[in-house]
Amino acid sequence: MKHFLILSLLLITASSINGQNSEYEAVKKTVNYYLEGGTNNDFETLKKAFHKTATMRYIREGYQDVNALEFFKKVMKPGPKQNRKTKVVNVDISGHAATARLEIEYPTFTFIDYMSLLKIDGEWKIVSKIFYKKAHETSSK
Repeated sequence: MKHFLILSLLLITASSINGQNSEYEAVKKTVNYYLEGGTNNDFETLKKAFHKTATMRYIREGYQDVNALEFFKKVMKPGPKQNRKTKVVNVDISGHAATARLEIEYPTFTFIDYMSLLKIDGEWKIVSKIFYKKAHETSSK
């Protein structure tokens, strides 16, 4: 009986971890649409990451609050691949809500993005984005 209880607990734990891993991978897939779309100047790929009413809030000459898709549609132009490195730093999931911290490193600065996601109709979508633009320190030699 003792062995049965231990085996049952292990199976339940493994099932729970597997379910968490699949949700983690689903959130990463969504934020990667955003990262890959931006890197490749591909609005159609980027668009897959966002809910149609997603907001983007940031500080540039004061507080700004815009529809994320309208903003990206306006500023993204087809062209060569961006010179940048992207990284999913952290994903935190609680039920149907998640956050992701991303870093997008350019030669002279790094964007640090904080994404809020919801699982809507079975799909993870970014519903809100805030970010900070961190300048790289230049070394004088």
